[in-house]
Amino acid sequence: MPTGLWIALAAVVIALAFGAYRALTDGRFRGTHEVRGAAGGADAAAAEPAVAERTVWDDVVAAVPDAQLGERATFVQFSSAFCAPCRATRRTLSEVVELVPGVVHLEVDAEHHLDLVRRLDVLRTPTTLVLDASGREATRAAGAPRKETVLATLGSVVGDGSAPPA
Repeated sequence: MPTGLWIALAAVVIALAFGAYRALTDGRFRGTHEVRGAAGGADAAAAEPAVAERTVWDDVVAAVPDAQLGERATFVQFSSAFCAPCRATRRTLSEVVELVPGVVHLEVDAEHHLDLVRRLDVLRTPTTLVLDASGREATRAAGAPRKETVLATLGSVVGDGSAPPA
């Protein structure tokens, strides 16, 4: 077999493997995420015991002063102007907000808030953070999540089981 054919075959196999990986991981919510420098470790807690723990919401409000925290949960979606999955995520999260009372959706333009993007370790758009009622990050998803996944995740974050079924 000629070398060019081997290279083409290897490229196809790599592309298929990467596509399968992305299909399995896009839009999946994963566990909590400790923000660098925000929560600190045991050393930071011992050094400054009187200082209240800084939440993700504190960083969001510093960057977007008119933002509102939801009574039960808040979706913070990082988007960019030419991102097609961002538009789909916006629609999905808006539908969930209409279904579940006390939940707020805040969309942040990643390009205009690069300091916040770096501080929260957002690597791609769309990235959706789910904050609990106190403004702490409960979970996050990179990519466009499905409505059913968002509702199930919201039910576990809110904790009272009152999120409607999909």
